[in-house]
Amino acid sequence: MRRFPSMFEPVHGSAPDIAGEGIVNPLATILCAGMMMEHLGQTSAAAAIERAVARTLADGRALPPDLGGSAPTSAVTGAVIDALTSAQSAAG
Repeated sequence: MRRFPSMFEPVHGSAPDIAGEGIVNPLATILCAGMMMEHLGQTSAAAAIERAVARTLADGRALPPDLGGSAPTSAVTGAVIDALTSAQSAAG
């Protein structure tokens, strides 16, 4: 464990103009969760999150609008979760 508390959050504006539209890119928030896992000593979980995000981006089927896709926030999040769970299934 680390000696001092830490915060993990994506740094961006609140974007009230698109609130509730389902077009927010959730990948930075998901990667922050990976950074938190790394900080807490959960290196395999951190690596799994990073790989799942990388797989989602490489696959290209669930890209948010700011990355040239049209997938809503929930679909991007779901694609990352699917990548995580399929990797877990393949591993064990």
